[in-house]
Amino acid sequence: MPLSHAQIWTAIDRLAEREGLSASGLARRAGLDATSFNPSKRFGPGQPPRPRWPSTESLTRILDVAGLSLGDFARLAQDAHERAETIPLLGMAQAGQDGFFDDAGLPTGEGWEQTELPRASDSLLSLRIVGDSMAPLYRAGDRVIVDREATDVRRGDRVVVRTLAGETLAKEIAALTAKSVTLASINPAYLPRALDRAEVLWMGRILWVSQ
Repeated sequence: MPLSHAQIWTAIDRLAEREGLSASGLARRAGLDATSFNPSKRFGPGQPPRPRWPSTESLTRILDVAGLSLGDFARLAQDAHERAETIPLLGMAQAGQDGFFDDAGLPTGEGWEQTELPRASDSLLSLRIVGDSMAPLYRAGDRVIVDREATDVRRGDRVVVRTLAGETLAKEIAALTAKSVTLASINPAYLPRALDRAEVLWMGRILWVSQ
């Protein structure tokens, strides 16, 4: 099966991690420009951004310095596909400094951490928001991804609750005890609602929203 753009770039990141290096450090060790594998080099201009692929020469060089065969790299890429995808993470204060974005506004430099994206699993589901009880945070028509198995929910978490009576509610946890949960709306026109835990069929944390 052909390797995707995301698989190849993620495999390069995993190879760098295996060598105890950043992607830039791996490039330097292979005698390449330090920015060769920067996130900003992975997409070109356009809407949507055009995928850019690493050159055969750059792949050959990093495989040589890491002592890997092309087959090893392919297996690493396949393994990377099974892992959670990540995207660059930076604090808002840092984001105001120079050196973290290129001229196209794409991430660059080495000050980035990583945010793990939700990986497809049987416990994830997507729901469309209806009504305005969570406005302006969630608006009617927004889609949310919910993890039904996120059992470590706590006060302040945004959740979807399914009740034994058949209701499905998107709310924020205002209070949580072993016997009850109080659900609050963002819209002040809606009063908080207290439920016995026995009334709750499941409660999952909202991981992501598309607006």
